[in-house]
Amino acid sequence: MRKEAITMPGYTGGLGGRAWSPGIKMGPWLFLSGITSVDYSAGAIVGRGPAPNPMTPGSVEPEAQWRQVLTNIRNVLESAGGSMADVVMANVFVTDMHFYYQYEWVRKEFFVEPYPVCTAVEVGSLVHPDWILEIECIAYIDGEESSS
Repeated sequence: MRKEAITMPGYTGGLGGRAWSPGIKMGPWLFLSGITSVDYSAGAIVGRGPAPNPMTPGSVEPEAQWRQVLTNIRNVLESAGGSMADVVMANVFVTDMHFYYQYEWVRKEFFVEPYPVCTAVEVGSLVHPDWILEIECIAYIDGEESSS
């Protein structure tokens, strides 16, 4: 089975030159890295308020970050020929659990029933200080009609 890198529109490489792939497809399985709130087309973090420099925390907009993360996930899935309906697992990493509980409703705008299995974990921090959310996924794209 061949391993194929899957990206998304606007993706030109990992932030800060990091070596990673947004997704890897092997057969019908698609494994997504932890996806964050970067708008790769604009080259900017979505949901980040003003800050003195790029690595200093500013204010954050949790709903905007949720929407961008889920949009990025959808873009990777569509690049692989799938949809949000193909996601079987979506693990959520948040820097504060209230970001999970207060904004979990946004997920229902992107995922369909039966919802993917999920583990939610509060972490001390993510790679960038303004990221409050990261989601990693596994999808099974069997080539049949997907709906989302």
